[in-house]
Amino acid sequence: MTEFEEKLRQQHEASMHQELEVLLATANKAEAEVSRKDFNGFKNLFHRFLQVKGPSVDWAKIKRPPEESVQPYDRIKAKGLPESITSCLNKLVVVKLNGGLGTSMGCKGPKSLISVRNENTFLDLTVQQIEHLNKTFNADVPLVLMNSFNTDEDTKKILQKYTHHRVKIHTFNQSRYPRINKESLLPIAKSMGMNGENTEAWYPPGHGDIYASFCNSGLLDKLLAEGREYIFVSNIDNLGATVDLFILHHLMSQPADKRCEFVMEVTDKTRADVKGGTLIQYEDHLRLLEIAQVPKAHVDEFKSVTKFKIFNTNNLWISLPAIKRLQEKNSMDLEIIVNPKTLDGGLNVIQLETAVGAAIKSFKNAMGVNVPRSRFLPVKTSSDLLLVMSNLYSLDAGSLTMSKKREFPTTPHVKLGSSFTKVQDFLTRFENIPDMLELDHLTVSGDVTFGKNVSLKGTVIIIANHGDRIDIPAGAMLENKIVSGNLRILDH
Repeated sequence: MTEFEEKLRQQHEASMHQELEVLLATANKAEAEVSRKDFNGFKNLFHRFLQVKGPSVDWAKIKRPPEESVQPYDRIKAKGLPESITSCLNKLVVVKLNGGLGTSMGCKGPKSLISVRNENTFLDLTVQQIEHLNKTFNADVPLVLMNSFNTDEDTKKILQKYTHHRVKIHTFNQSRYPRINKESLLPIAKSMGMNGENTEAWYPPGHGDIYASFCNSGLLDKLLAEGREYIFVSNIDNLGATVDLFILHHLMSQPADKRCEFVMEVTDKTRADVKGGTLIQYEDHLRLLEIAQVPKAHVDEFKSVTKFKIFNTNNLWISLPAIKRLQEKNSMDLEIIVNPKTLDGGLNVIQLETAVGAAIKSFKNAMGVNVPRSRFLPVKTSSDLLLVMSNLYSLDAGSLTMSKKREFPTTPHVKLGSSFTKVQDFLTRFENIPDMLELDHLTVSGDVTFGKNVSLKGTVIIIANHGDRIDIPAGAMLENKIVSGNLRILDH
Protein backbone atom coordinates (compact mmCIF):
# COMPACT_ATOMS: atom_id res chain seq x y z
CA MET A 1 0.00 0.00 0.00
CA THR A 2 1.26 3.46 -0.79
CA GLU A 3 1.58 5.95 2.03
CA PHE A 4 -1.38 7.90 0.65
CA GLU A 5 -3.60 4.80 0.56
CA GLU A 6 -2.55 3.88 4.08
CA LYS A 7 -3.44 7.36 5.37
CA LEU A 8 -6.80 7.24 3.59
CA ARG A 9 -7.50 3.82 5.09
CA GLN A 10 -6.70 5.04 8.59
CA GLN A 11 -8.95 8.05 8.04
CA HIS A 12 -11.87 5.85 6.88
CA GLU A 13 -11.39 3.63 9.89
CA ALA A 14 -11.21 6.52 12.37
CA SER A 15 -14.37 8.11 10.87
CA MET A 16 -16.19 4.77 11.05
CA HIS A 17 -15.27 4.26 14.73
CA GLN A 18 -16.43 7.79 15.52
CA GLU A 19 -19.78 7.28 13.76
CA LEU A 20 -20.37 3.95 15.53
CA GLU A 21 -19.82 5.64 18.93
CA VAL A 22 -22.33 8.34 17.97
CA LEU A 23 -24.85 5.60 17.08
CA LEU A 24 -24.25 3.69 20.34
CA ALA A 25 -24.94 6.85 22.32
CA THR A 26 -28.54 6.80 21.03
CA ALA A 27 -29.28 3.35 22.54
CA ASN A 28 -30.41 2.41 26.04
CA LYS A 29 -27.92 0.62 28.29
CA ALA A 30 -28.98 -2.98 27.61
CA GLU A 31 -29.22 -2.44 23.85
CA ALA A 32 -25.87 -0.64 23.77
CA GLU A 33 -24.19 -3.61 25.45
CA VAL A 34 -25.41 -6.06 22.78
CA SER A 35 -24.72 -3.62 19.95
CA ARG A 36 -21.19 -2.93 21.17
CA LYS A 37 -20.39 -6.65 20.78
CA ASP A 38 -21.93 -6.57 17.30
CA PHE A 39 -19.95 -3.47 16.37
CA ASN A 40 -16.67 -5.03 17.53
CA GLY A 41 -17.24 -7.77 14.99
CA PHE A 42 -18.19 -5.21 12.37
CA LYS A 43 -15.05 -3.12 13.01
CA ASN A 44 -12.94 -6.21 12.51
CA LEU A 45 -14.70 -6.94 9.19
CA PHE A 46 -14.46 -3.30 8.05
CA HIS A 47 -10.76 -3.22 8.91
CA ARG A 48 -10.13 -6.28 6.74
CA PHE A 49 -12.35 -4.91 3.98
CA LEU A 50 -10.15 -1.80 3.76
CA GLN A 51 -6.99 -3.95 3.59
CA VAL A 52 -8.10 -6.25 0.81
CA LYS A 53 -7.99 -5.08 -2.77
CA GLY A 54 -9.01 -7.27 -5.68
CA PRO A 55 -9.95 -10.97 -5.63
CA SER A 56 -9.09 -12.86 -2.45
CA VAL A 57 -7.70 -15.86 -4.35
CA ASP A 58 -4.85 -16.28 -6.79
CA TRP A 59 -6.41 -18.35 -9.57
CA ALA A 60 -3.14 -20.07 -10.48
CA LYS A 61 -2.87 -21.58 -6.97
CA ILE A 62 -6.26 -23.28 -7.08
CA LYS A 63 -6.16 -27.07 -7.21
CA ARG A 64 -8.84 -29.75 -7.14
CA PRO A 65 -9.05 -31.23 -3.63
CA PRO A 66 -7.07 -34.48 -3.16
CA GLU A 67 -9.07 -37.73 -3.33
CA GLU A 68 -8.91 -38.53 0.38
CA SER A 69 -10.15 -35.11 1.47
CA VAL A 70 -13.58 -35.59 -0.16
CA GLN A 71 -14.95 -39.02 0.76
CA PRO A 72 -17.87 -40.68 -1.02
CA TYR A 73 -20.88 -41.08 1.27
CA ASP A 74 -21.06 -44.81 0.54
CA ARG A 75 -17.63 -45.34 2.12
CA ILE A 76 -18.86 -43.69 5.33
CA LYS A 77 -22.13 -45.60 5.21
CA ALA A 78 -20.27 -48.90 4.76
CA LYS A 79 -18.89 -48.58 8.31
CA GLY A 80 -22.40 -49.25 9.58
CA LEU A 81 -23.76 -48.09 12.94
CA PRO A 82 -22.94 -49.14 16.50
CA GLU A 83 -25.54 -51.06 18.52
CA SER A 84 -26.55 -47.89 20.28
CA ILE A 85 -26.33 -44.55 18.53
CA THR A 86 -27.99 -42.79 21.49
CA SER A 87 -24.74 -41.73 23.16
CA CYS A 88 -23.60 -40.17 19.85
CA LEU A 89 -26.91 -38.33 19.45
CA ASN A 90 -26.66 -36.94 22.98
CA LYS A 91 -23.44 -35.17 21.97
CA LEU A 92 -25.12 -33.51 18.97
CA VAL A 93 -26.91 -30.17 18.57
CA VAL A 94 -28.95 -29.33 15.46
CA VAL A 95 -28.59 -25.70 14.38
CA LYS A 96 -30.85 -24.20 11.72
CA LEU A 97 -30.06 -20.91 10.01
CA ASN A 98 -33.30 -18.98 10.47
CA GLY A 99 -32.35 -15.39 9.63
CA GLY A 100 -34.10 -15.07 6.27
CA LEU A 101 -37.44 -13.53 5.33
CA GLY A 102 -39.90 -14.96 2.83
CA THR A 103 -39.80 -11.82 0.65
CA SER A 104 -38.39 -13.58 -2.44
CA MET A 105 -41.52 -15.76 -2.40
CA GLY A 106 -43.85 -12.84 -1.79
CA CYS A 107 -44.41 -13.61 1.90
CA LYS A 108 -44.14 -11.40 4.95
CA GLY A 109 -42.23 -12.57 8.04
CA PRO A 110 -39.69 -15.39 8.51
CA LYS A 111 -39.28 -17.78 5.62
CA SER A 112 -39.36 -20.71 8.05
CA LEU A 113 -43.07 -20.02 8.71
CA ILE A 114 -44.19 -20.61 5.09
CA SER A 115 -46.34 -23.75 4.69
CA VAL A 116 -44.59 -26.26 2.47
CA ARG A 117 -46.50 -29.50 2.82
CA ASN A 118 -49.89 -30.49 4.32
CA GLU A 119 -50.07 -27.18 6.23
CA ASN A 120 -46.63 -27.87 7.79
CA THR A 121 -44.08 -25.05 7.78
CA PHE A 122 -40.29 -25.47 7.45
CA LEU A 123 -40.10 -25.08 11.23
CA ASP A 124 -42.83 -27.69 11.86
CA LEU A 125 -40.99 -30.23 9.72
CA THR A 126 -37.68 -29.53 11.52
CA VAL A 127 -39.28 -30.00 14.95
CA GLN A 128 -41.03 -33.21 13.80
CA GLN A 129 -37.74 -34.64 12.47
CA ILE A 130 -35.83 -34.04 15.70
CA GLU A 131 -38.70 -35.17 17.90
CA HIS A 132 -38.89 -38.41 15.89
CA LEU A 133 -35.13 -38.89 16.39
CA ASN A 134 -35.40 -38.30 20.15
CA LYS A 135 -38.33 -40.70 20.53
CA THR A 136 -36.90 -43.45 18.31
CA PHE A 137 -33.49 -43.56 19.99
CA ASN A 138 -34.51 -42.26 23.42
CA ALA A 139 -32.11 -39.36 22.89
CA ASP A 140 -31.98 -35.68 23.76
CA VAL A 141 -30.97 -33.70 20.67
CA PRO A 142 -31.75 -30.00 21.10
CA LEU A 143 -32.69 -27.62 18.27
CA VAL A 144 -31.00 -24.23 18.08
CA LEU A 145 -32.32 -21.51 15.77
CA MET A 146 -30.04 -18.72 14.67
CA ASN A 147 -32.49 -15.85 14.17
CA SER A 148 -31.83 -12.36 12.86
CA PHE A 149 -33.44 -9.11 13.99
CA ASN A 150 -35.78 -9.65 11.02
CA THR A 151 -37.10 -13.00 12.24
CA ASP A 152 -36.58 -13.16 16.01
CA GLU A 153 -39.84 -11.71 17.28
CA ASP A 154 -42.13 -13.64 14.93
CA THR A 155 -40.24 -16.89 15.50
CA LYS A 156 -40.41 -16.63 19.30
CA LYS A 157 -44.20 -16.15 19.17
CA ILE A 158 -44.55 -19.39 17.22
CA LEU A 159 -42.20 -21.44 19.44
CA GLN A 160 -44.82 -21.62 22.18
CA LYS A 161 -46.73 -24.19 20.13
CA TYR A 162 -43.87 -26.71 20.52
CA THR A 163 -43.74 -26.68 24.34
CA HIS A 164 -45.16 -30.21 24.59
CA HIS A 165 -42.94 -31.68 21.86
CA ARG A 166 -40.01 -33.82 22.86
CA VAL A 167 -37.34 -31.37 21.72
CA LYS A 168 -35.63 -28.55 23.60
CA ILE A 169 -35.49 -25.40 21.51
CA HIS A 170 -32.98 -22.59 22.03
CA THR A 171 -32.56 -19.43 19.99
CA PHE A 172 -29.85 -16.84 19.65
CA ASN A 173 -29.62 -13.77 17.46
CA GLN A 174 -27.04 -13.11 14.82
CA SER A 175 -25.45 -9.68 14.79
CA ARG A 176 -26.99 -6.51 13.43
CA TYR A 177 -24.50 -4.58 11.29
CA PRO A 178 -24.86 -1.12 9.73
CA ARG A 179 -25.16 -0.80 5.96
CA ILE A 180 -22.56 1.62 4.66
CA ASN A 181 -22.79 4.28 2.01
CA LYS A 182 -20.81 3.13 -1.02
CA GLU A 183 -19.22 6.58 -1.54
CA SER A 184 -18.48 7.82 1.98
CA LEU A 185 -17.98 4.36 3.53
CA LEU A 186 -19.94 5.53 6.59
CA PRO A 187 -23.09 4.05 8.17
CA ILE A 188 -26.37 5.36 6.75
CA ALA A 189 -28.14 4.91 10.12
CA LYS A 190 -29.02 8.04 12.06
CA SER A 191 -29.57 6.21 15.37
CA MET A 192 -29.78 2.66 16.73
CA GLY A 193 -33.52 2.63 15.96
CA MET A 194 -34.96 0.21 13.41
CA ASN A 195 -37.97 2.18 12.18
CA GLY A 196 -38.73 5.22 10.05
CA GLU A 197 -35.70 6.45 8.14
CA ASN A 198 -33.63 3.66 9.73
CA THR A 199 -35.70 0.77 8.36
CA GLU A 200 -33.13 -0.05 5.69
CA ALA A 201 -30.04 0.93 7.69
CA TRP A 202 -29.25 -2.50 9.13
CA TYR A 203 -28.57 -6.02 7.87
CA PRO A 204 -27.71 -9.47 9.28
CA PRO A 205 -24.14 -10.16 8.05
CA GLY A 206 -24.55 -13.56 6.41
CA HIS A 207 -24.35 -16.95 8.13
CA GLY A 208 -20.57 -16.75 8.68
CA ASP A 209 -21.57 -14.65 11.69
CA ILE A 210 -22.72 -17.85 13.46
CA TYR A 211 -19.36 -18.40 15.17
CA ALA A 212 -19.12 -15.01 16.87
CA SER A 213 -22.80 -14.60 17.73
CA PHE A 214 -23.10 -18.19 19.02
CA CYS A 215 -20.17 -17.49 21.37
CA ASN A 216 -21.41 -14.01 22.36
CA SER A 217 -24.85 -15.37 23.23
CA GLY A 218 -23.46 -17.67 25.94
CA LEU A 219 -25.29 -20.61 24.36
CA LEU A 220 -22.08 -22.22 23.09
CA ASP A 221 -20.67 -22.46 26.64
CA LYS A 222 -23.97 -23.79 27.97
CA LEU A 223 -24.04 -26.60 25.37
CA LEU A 224 -20.37 -27.47 25.97
CA ALA A 225 -21.13 -27.74 29.69
CA GLU A 226 -23.88 -30.25 28.80
CA GLY A 227 -21.26 -32.42 27.08
CA ARG A 228 -22.21 -31.55 23.50
CA GLU A 229 -19.44 -32.08 20.94
CA TYR A 230 -20.76 -31.34 17.45
CA ILE A 231 -23.28 -29.09 15.79
CA PHE A 232 -25.05 -30.02 12.56
CA VAL A 233 -25.72 -26.71 10.78
CA SER A 234 -27.97 -26.26 7.76
CA ASN A 235 -30.33 -23.79 6.10
CA ILE A 236 -33.87 -24.14 7.42
CA ASP A 237 -35.21 -24.11 3.84
CA ASN A 238 -33.17 -27.20 2.85
CA LEU A 239 -35.69 -29.99 3.38
CA GLY A 240 -33.04 -32.63 2.68
CA ALA A 241 -30.88 -31.61 5.65
CA THR A 242 -31.87 -34.25 8.19
CA VAL A 243 -29.55 -35.71 10.85
CA ASP A 244 -27.52 -38.42 9.15
CA LEU A 245 -26.55 -41.15 11.61
CA PHE A 246 -23.72 -42.51 9.46
CA ILE A 247 -21.88 -39.17 9.25
CA LEU A 248 -22.51 -38.63 12.97
CA HIS A 249 -21.04 -42.04 13.83
CA HIS A 250 -18.06 -41.43 11.54
CA LEU A 251 -17.25 -38.21 13.44
CA MET A 252 -17.66 -39.77 16.86
CA SER A 253 -15.60 -42.88 16.08
CA GLN A 254 -12.35 -41.07 15.15
CA PRO A 255 -9.45 -41.33 17.63
CA ALA A 256 -9.14 -38.20 19.78
CA ASP A 257 -5.95 -36.94 18.08
CA LYS A 258 -7.38 -37.45 14.59
CA ARG A 259 -10.76 -35.90 15.32
CA CYS A 260 -12.28 -34.33 12.23
CA GLU A 261 -13.41 -30.85 13.30
CA PHE A 262 -15.37 -29.91 10.19
CA VAL A 263 -17.34 -31.89 7.63
CA MET A 264 -18.88 -30.15 4.64
CA GLU A 265 -21.51 -32.12 2.77
CA VAL A 266 -21.02 -31.59 -0.96
CA THR A 267 -22.90 -33.12 -3.86
CA ASP A 268 -22.39 -33.46 -7.61
CA LYS A 269 -23.06 -30.33 -9.62
CA THR A 270 -25.77 -30.25 -12.25
CA ARG A 271 -26.54 -27.43 -14.69
CA ALA A 272 -28.86 -25.95 -12.05
CA ASP A 273 -26.08 -25.52 -9.48
CA VAL A 274 -23.45 -23.60 -11.40
CA LYS A 275 -23.44 -20.74 -8.89
CA GLY A 276 -22.89 -22.91 -5.79
CA GLY A 277 -19.63 -22.60 -3.83
CA THR A 278 -17.12 -25.41 -4.39
CA LEU A 279 -14.32 -27.07 -2.40
CA ILE A 280 -10.76 -26.44 -3.55
CA GLN A 281 -7.25 -27.17 -2.32
CA TYR A 282 -5.41 -23.88 -1.76
CA GLU A 283 -2.01 -23.56 -0.13
CA ASP A 284 -2.35 -26.99 1.53
CA HIS A 285 -5.78 -26.31 2.98
CA LEU A 286 -9.29 -27.23 1.94
CA ARG A 287 -11.11 -24.02 1.12
CA LEU A 288 -14.57 -22.97 0.05
CA LEU A 289 -14.55 -20.96 -3.16
CA GLU A 290 -17.67 -18.83 -3.70
CA ILE A 291 -18.64 -17.29 -7.03
CA ALA A 292 -18.24 -13.80 -5.47
CA GLN A 293 -14.50 -14.48 -4.98
CA VAL A 294 -13.84 -15.54 -8.57
CA PRO A 295 -12.09 -13.04 -10.87
CA LYS A 296 -14.42 -12.05 -13.75
CA ALA A 297 -12.21 -13.72 -16.37
CA HIS A 298 -12.63 -17.12 -14.68
CA VAL A 299 -16.36 -17.13 -13.89
CA ASP A 300 -17.21 -19.45 -16.80
CA GLU A 301 -14.50 -21.85 -15.72
CA PHE A 302 -15.89 -21.77 -12.16
CA LYS A 303 -19.37 -22.60 -13.47
CA SER A 304 -18.14 -25.52 -15.57
CA VAL A 305 -19.35 -28.92 -14.44
CA THR A 306 -16.09 -30.55 -15.58
CA LYS A 307 -13.43 -28.68 -13.58
CA PHE A 308 -15.40 -28.18 -10.36
CA LYS A 309 -17.63 -31.22 -10.09
CA ILE A 310 -19.07 -30.68 -6.61
CA PHE A 311 -20.72 -27.85 -4.70
CA ASN A 312 -21.40 -27.03 -1.05
CA THR A 313 -24.88 -27.98 0.21
CA ASN A 314 -24.28 -25.87 3.37
CA ASN A 315 -24.97 -28.94 5.51
CA LEU A 316 -22.03 -28.74 7.92
CA TRP A 317 -20.87 -30.77 10.92
CA ILE A 318 -18.62 -28.70 13.18
CA SER A 319 -16.81 -29.43 16.44
CA LEU A 320 -18.06 -27.24 19.31
CA PRO A 321 -14.77 -27.23 21.29
CA ALA A 322 -12.98 -26.23 18.05
CA ILE A 323 -15.33 -23.27 17.51
CA LYS A 324 -14.62 -22.16 21.08
CA ARG A 325 -10.85 -22.49 20.58
CA LEU A 326 -10.79 -20.57 17.30
CA GLN A 327 -13.09 -17.82 18.58
CA GLU A 328 -10.96 -17.27 21.68
CA LYS A 329 -7.84 -16.96 19.54
CA ASN A 330 -9.76 -14.80 17.06
CA SER A 331 -8.15 -16.88 14.32
CA MET A 332 -11.07 -17.55 12.02
CA ASP A 333 -10.25 -15.51 8.96
CA LEU A 334 -13.40 -15.68 6.83
CA GLU A 335 -13.27 -14.23 3.33
CA ILE A 336 -15.36 -11.09 3.02
CA ILE A 337 -18.28 -11.08 0.61
CA VAL A 338 -19.04 -7.52 -0.50
CA ASN A 339 -22.74 -7.38 -1.31
CA PRO A 340 -23.76 -4.17 -3.12
CA LYS A 341 -27.41 -3.08 -2.78
CA THR A 342 -29.48 -0.20 -4.08
CA LEU A 343 -32.09 0.98 -1.57
CA ASP A 344 -35.61 2.10 -2.46
CA GLY A 345 -34.57 5.76 -2.64
CA GLY A 346 -31.77 4.91 -5.07
CA LEU A 347 -28.94 5.13 -2.52
CA ASN A 348 -26.05 2.72 -3.22
CA VAL A 349 -24.87 0.86 -0.13
CA ILE A 350 -22.63 -2.09 0.58
CA GLN A 351 -23.01 -4.78 3.18
CA LEU A 352 -20.05 -6.85 4.31
CA GLU A 353 -20.91 -10.51 4.81
CA THR A 354 -19.23 -13.85 5.47
CA ALA A 355 -20.23 -17.47 4.79
CA VAL A 356 -20.31 -20.20 7.46
CA GLY A 357 -18.54 -22.73 5.20
CA ALA A 358 -15.59 -20.42 4.56
CA ALA A 359 -14.23 -21.32 8.01
CA ILE A 360 -13.35 -24.83 6.81
CA LYS A 361 -9.73 -23.79 6.26
CA SER A 362 -9.27 -22.98 9.97
CA PHE A 363 -10.35 -26.37 11.36
CA LYS A 364 -8.18 -29.46 11.82
CA ASN A 365 -8.66 -32.60 9.70
CA ALA A 366 -11.50 -30.95 7.75
CA MET A 367 -13.06 -33.02 4.99
CA GLY A 368 -15.87 -33.07 2.47
CA VAL A 369 -18.38 -35.88 2.16
CA ASN A 370 -19.96 -36.34 -1.25
CA VAL A 371 -23.57 -37.06 -0.30
CA PRO A 372 -26.57 -38.12 -2.43
CA ARG A 373 -28.50 -35.31 -4.07
CA SER A 374 -31.47 -36.10 -1.80
CA ARG A 375 -29.68 -34.28 1.06
CA PHE A 376 -29.98 -31.04 -0.91
CA LEU A 377 -33.62 -30.07 -1.38
CA PRO A 378 -33.78 -26.30 -0.97
CA VAL A 379 -37.01 -24.36 -1.42
CA LYS A 380 -35.95 -20.99 -2.79
CA THR A 381 -38.72 -20.38 -5.33
CA SER A 382 -42.30 -21.41 -6.07
CA SER A 383 -40.88 -23.84 -8.67
CA ASP A 384 -39.13 -25.66 -5.80
CA LEU A 385 -42.32 -25.46 -3.77
CA LEU A 386 -44.29 -27.19 -6.54
CA LEU A 387 -41.85 -30.12 -6.44
CA VAL A 388 -42.00 -30.64 -2.66
CA MET A 389 -45.81 -30.31 -2.54
CA SER A 390 -46.26 -32.90 -5.28
CA ASN A 391 -46.54 -36.69 -5.21
CA LEU A 392 -42.85 -36.93 -6.16
CA TYR A 393 -42.16 -36.87 -2.43
CA SER A 394 -43.69 -38.66 0.51
CA LEU A 395 -43.62 -37.20 4.00
CA ASP A 396 -42.72 -39.32 7.00
CA ALA A 397 -42.00 -37.91 10.49
CA GLY A 398 -41.03 -34.53 9.06
CA SER A 399 -38.69 -35.98 6.40
CA LEU A 400 -39.35 -35.82 2.67
CA THR A 401 -38.18 -38.73 0.56
CA MET A 402 -38.49 -39.34 -3.17
CA SER A 403 -41.52 -41.51 -3.88
CA LYS A 404 -40.81 -45.21 -4.54
CA LYS A 405 -43.18 -44.94 -7.51
CA ARG A 406 -40.79 -42.67 -9.42
CA GLU A 407 -38.82 -44.83 -11.84
CA PHE A 408 -35.60 -42.75 -11.79
CA PRO A 409 -34.07 -40.78 -8.92
CA THR A 410 -33.48 -37.43 -10.65
CA THR A 411 -35.64 -34.42 -9.76
CA PRO A 412 -37.60 -32.87 -12.66
CA HIS A 413 -36.53 -29.45 -13.87
CA VAL A 414 -39.37 -26.99 -13.17
CA LYS A 415 -39.48 -23.36 -14.31
CA LEU A 416 -42.58 -21.37 -13.42
CA GLY A 417 -42.97 -17.85 -14.82
CA SER A 418 -43.39 -14.59 -12.93
CA SER A 419 -47.17 -15.07 -12.44
CA PHE A 420 -46.26 -17.85 -9.98
CA THR A 421 -43.53 -16.04 -7.98
CA LYS A 422 -45.65 -15.18 -4.95
CA VAL A 423 -46.84 -18.15 -2.93
CA GLN A 424 -50.38 -16.72 -2.75
CA ASP A 425 -50.63 -16.38 -6.56
CA PHE A 426 -49.04 -19.79 -7.00
CA LEU A 427 -51.68 -21.46 -4.80
CA THR A 428 -54.61 -19.84 -6.61
CA ARG A 429 -53.33 -21.15 -9.97
CA PHE A 430 -53.50 -24.84 -8.96
CA GLU A 431 -56.83 -26.40 -7.95
CA ASN A 432 -54.63 -29.18 -6.69
CA ILE A 433 -51.02 -30.14 -7.34
CA PRO A 434 -50.65 -32.12 -10.60
CA ASP A 435 -49.38 -35.70 -10.70
CA MET A 436 -45.67 -35.31 -11.54
CA LEU A 437 -44.33 -38.83 -11.00
CA GLU A 438 -43.24 -39.19 -14.62
CA LEU A 439 -42.29 -35.56 -15.29
CA ASP A 440 -38.83 -34.63 -16.61
CA HIS A 441 -39.19 -30.97 -17.44
CA LEU A 442 -41.93 -28.36 -16.96
CA THR A 443 -41.86 -24.76 -18.18
CA VAL A 444 -44.87 -22.52 -17.60
CA SER A 445 -45.00 -18.90 -18.70
CA GLY A 446 -47.77 -16.31 -18.63
CA ASP A 447 -51.32 -16.47 -17.27
CA VAL A 448 -51.86 -20.23 -16.79
CA THR A 449 -54.09 -22.14 -14.36
CA PHE A 450 -54.39 -25.87 -13.63
CA GLY A 451 -57.67 -27.70 -12.95
CA LYS A 452 -58.05 -30.68 -10.62
CA ASN A 453 -56.18 -33.97 -11.15
CA VAL A 454 -53.94 -32.87 -14.02
CA SER A 455 -51.13 -35.27 -14.91
CA LEU A 456 -47.81 -34.06 -16.39
CA LYS A 457 -45.33 -36.48 -18.01
CA GLY A 458 -42.07 -36.18 -19.92
CA THR A 459 -41.42 -32.62 -21.12
CA VAL A 460 -44.33 -30.17 -20.90
CA ILE A 461 -44.13 -26.54 -22.00
CA ILE A 462 -47.10 -24.22 -21.51
CA ILE A 463 -46.84 -20.67 -22.80
CA ALA A 464 -49.62 -18.09 -22.69
CA ASN A 465 -48.62 -14.96 -24.57
CA HIS A 466 -49.30 -11.50 -23.23
CA GLY A 467 -53.08 -10.93 -23.06
CA ASP A 468 -53.87 -14.63 -23.48
CA ARG A 469 -54.83 -17.11 -20.79
CA ILE A 470 -54.59 -20.88 -20.71
CA ASP A 471 -56.72 -22.97 -18.34
CA ILE A 472 -55.54 -26.58 -18.29
CA PRO A 473 -58.78 -28.55 -17.88
CA ALA A 474 -59.44 -30.85 -14.93
CA GLY A 475 -58.25 -34.41 -15.52
CA ALA A 476 -55.97 -33.43 -18.45
CA MET A 477 -52.99 -35.67 -19.16
CA LEU A 478 -50.12 -33.88 -20.91
CA GLU A 479 -47.19 -36.03 -22.05
CA ASN A 480 -44.38 -34.45 -24.11
CA LYS A 481 -46.61 -31.56 -25.19
CA ILE A 482 -46.21 -27.87 -25.98
CA VAL A 483 -49.35 -25.86 -25.22
CA SER A 484 -49.73 -22.31 -26.53
CA GLY A 485 -52.49 -19.93 -27.63
CA ASN A 486 -55.61 -19.12 -25.62
CA LEU A 487 -57.90 -21.51 -23.74
CA ARG A 488 -60.52 -20.27 -21.27
CA ILE A 489 -62.66 -22.67 -19.24
CA LEU A 490 -65.41 -20.84 -17.37
CA ASP A 491 -68.24 -22.07 -15.10
CA HIS A 492 -71.53 -22.06 -17.00
